[in-house]
Amino acid sequence: MNEKPSMAAAPAESLKAAVRQRKRLSKEARSEEVRKTIFAAAVEVVGELGYADASISRITDLAGIAQGTFYLYFESRQALFDELLPTVGQEMLLYLRQAVVGAKDVFDVEELAFRAMFAFLEKRPGFRRILGEAEFAAPIAHERHYKVLCERYVASLERAVASGHIRHFSHDELETVANMLIAARAQLLQDARRKIRKGEAVNQEKIIGTYMKLVREGLR
Repeated sequence: MNEKPSMAAAPAESLKAAVRQRKRLSKEARSEEVRKTIFAAAVEVVGELGYADASISRITDLAGIAQGTFYLYFESRQALFDELLPTVGQEMLLYLRQAVVGAKDVFDVEELAFRAMFAFLEKRPGFRRILGEAEFAAPIAHERHYKVLCERYVASLERAVASGHIRHFSHDELETVANMLIAARAQLLQDARRKIRKGEAVNQEKIIGTYMKLVREGLR
């Protein structure tokens, strides 16, 4: 049996390189780099171990800083957690926004964004855990992230209504529609990741095709 690789081996090497790099920066630039490094370390630790086991010592060890330095940037571990999901969430939203450039209509946007979510989880495999546990471990962060996500979804649906691509839903119904689509995508992604971890085959095209069939026929 192959031994499981140590936590965040590749990211850890990247973080070590960041430590060497910031020694050559100005004080102000170095301060910003330290903050980014703490965030990067927290993403890796929480993503693999969860919030409960993401101690300050584990985060600072991976970041290559002293524990005392941590408190120059965050007053507590919870303060970091309250910023973690919104920060990674913004990275996700930027990734999706870039993926849908050139989309023809709202349905094209939906399909391209869903495909991009699969790709984003390959890039940030710990995001599912960061998001999934945040509702209880970092409720402030969870609320902020979901609010931004839902507002952007509703705005996209409103544009589709205005353009005539969606004809059977009123403005007052769009938030409910957005919530249903967000929940459906999250569940499908979670189920796919679970099967992959268990070594089961996952037909991504079939998942996307079935989801889009429901979306296209349900929203027109």
